[in-house]
Amino acid sequence: MASERGNPFNPLSLALDAQRSALETMTQATETNVDIPEAVETLESVEVGTTPSEVVYTENKLELLHYKPEEAGIEPEETHDVPILIVYALINKPYILDLQKERSVVRRLLEAGHDVYLIDWNEPSRMDQHLTLDDYVNRYIENCVDEVSERSGKDKINILGYCMGGTMSAMYAALHPEKVNALGLMAAGLCFDGTGGVLEQWGSDEYYDPEEITDTFGNVPAEFLDVGFALMDPVDNYVSKYIRFYENLENEDFVENFGRMERWLSEGIDVAGEAYDQFLTDLYQDNKLYHNEMELDGQHVDIGNIDMPVLQIMGEYDHLIPADASKPFNEVVGSEDVTTIEFSTGHIGLSVSSSSHAEVWPEVCEWYADRSADLEGEAAADSTSASTTDESDDVVDATVDATDAESADADDTDAADVDTIDGIGPTYADRLHEADVETVDDLAASDQETVADITGAPVSRVEDWFAQIE
Repeated sequence: MASERGNPFNPLSLALDAQRSALETMTQATETNVDIPEAVETLESVEVGTTPSEVVYTENKLELLHYKPEEAGIEPEETHDVPILIVYALINKPYILDLQKERSVVRRLLEAGHDVYLIDWNEPSRMDQHLTLDDYVNRYIENCVDEVSERSGKDKINILGYCMGGTMSAMYAALHPEKVNALGLMAAGLCFDGTGGVLEQWGSDEYYDPEEITDTFGNVPAEFLDVGFALMDPVDNYVSKYIRFYENLENEDFVENFGRMERWLSEGIDVAGEAYDQFLTDLYQDNKLYHNEMELDGQHVDIGNIDMPVLQIMGEYDHLIPADASKPFNEVVGSEDVTTIEFSTGHIGLSVSSSSHAEVWPEVCEWYADRSADLEGEAAADSTSASTTDESDDVVDATVDATDAESADADDTDAADVDTIDGIGPTYADRLHEADVETVDDLAASDQETVADITGAPVSRVEDWFAQIE
């Protein structure tokens, strides 16, 4: 007769096995728990945003940071004169772009020789709840661009907008194209027409009215936003990541990285109520930017004016801003120089994953360098032309009087070019010229449907052109 103790199906045997298993688990937990105090101390002591910088401009809560590569021990082989202004989102703090030395977008740009500025919005007060997107785009970003331009001596600068900051950067470039040399858009929400993932569905006007939140709170609380983002992947955000942390308590690098990310996630900032309302209603619900119907304080945000080089940086696994909420924008902007980088990472991974820093950011740095070189080349050519003109001033002066009257008569008889119409940038103008629609009179003699076919512009935009003629 088999012993009851050795019978695997015997209740006593099963109980003993369970007891042994429990004892082993408790022993392992006790051994691991020895590391917990040290891990907690590491979590509390991690540093973020360590690249040296100085505040060069302030307005309300905003601080404009200028980074100092020499103080960071960075000595690039070459430097680029056209600065880059980083525009971050209104949500969370921007040090996610400078999380640690090995995973810092700021450092990658500095190492490549770029002059880097960054807008730190800081947290709005109760008095700021009525700030609109117009305030952020045409006031704050505009003033920062002017400050960077003045400090660098450049009429045009480069911009890199991340997430919501990318959306606002696109609006700025559409309204002030003469001030933007090259526009980088990183995980930017630009098209919400069944492409924006879970957030687009949750923010649909069928289910959600943002005014209910702002009427209650004024500004949108960071905690409200944090919970919403976490619930997009509740298992990972509330369970799995803590299991991984527990399993890696002895790995100091893992604990430090975990601590930096948790600190960033926990330091969310409120969002100005009016700007939040407008962003949700005009962009997520009505998709006005993509359809070229967006207005800021009554001014049309004409995306056809985005005729400078454009770079789109997207995460293939971005569940906050899926790539399909960015890519369609490439087809409606006025630029003919559009580059797309879609990498196998998520929304935050674009800025902090080691693979992104190895593969994506070298390419981004080179893209900005190439576009900066184009502008620097133009400046050099203008300088040479000006010098030549100065040397021949005497010759020119001798002939000016004889030709002034003739030139004036010619100017009077020349009809205005189509590019004098607000909203017809260089790209649309070139397409019209190729179709022999060169002047405003030529445009007036055409019909709207034909012009829309020639330019590829939305009908609403063409209607606006004709309205200006009338």
